[in-house]
Amino acid sequence: MTPRFDAIGLLVHDMAASVAFYRRLGFAFPEGAEREGHTEAALPGGLRLMLDSEETVRSFLPGFETPGPGGRASLALLCDGPGEVDAVYEELTAAGYHGEAKPWDAVWGQRYAVVHDPDGNGVDLFAPLNRP
Repeated sequence: MTPRFDAIGLLVHDMAASVAFYRRLGFAFPEGAEREGHTEAALPGGLRLMLDSEETVRSFLPGFETPGPGGRASLALLCDGPGEVDAVYEELTAAGYHGEAKPWDAVWGQRYAVVHDPDGNGVDLFAPLNRP
């Protein structure tokens, strides 16, 4: 028996805010997900992004204490090109999400930017510089 990678799980403080953020990035959470304690969106390759509220985790781990502020994970999202990195970053920051790092041309050959989801987790936006 060999365990296999199946899902990425994030602990969220405000499910509605987190679902709204990830929907803006194209994640297809089901209708009504913002009112649930647990929700999932299918990812390419059969993986899933799972969001769990603090209350849901406490339902099966009664002694659970919410970690301190700030992100504990990050997701990296490949954009179609450098222009999309800029556009998505601008759209998210204009909507009030925290921009950690404005788009820049990284020495490793990518257009790169970092925004935070509502719980402070990093969302890296990137695209190879050689794409139009």
